[in-house]
Amino acid sequence: MTSEQAEIISLQCLGWLVANDDLLPVFLGSSGASEEDLKNYAAEPEFLGSVLDFLMMDDAWVVSFCDSAGIRYDIPAQARMALPGGSHMHWT
Repeated sequence: MTSEQAEIISLQCLGWLVANDDLLPVFLGSSGASEEDLKNYAAEPEFLGSVLDFLMMDDAWVVSFCDSAGIRYDIPAQARMALPGGSHMHWT
């Protein structure tokens, strides 16, 4: 997955999150972001990575987002890996 494709997936996820009245406050509270930050940082790959990090904290959220976006359940993880800070840590 390219970084451009990952950003598109992340923006779709951000849109899904903003439309979710129950989950948006949880994201804002856990990330420390404000609604204004959502507008100001939506084009920043690092911020978009944090959106996917949040999404992937709960399998039900992943399933809900992917079902609404019509994508496979592994796509958010692939997108996260293509954004800054998303590469897997190798301990060997």
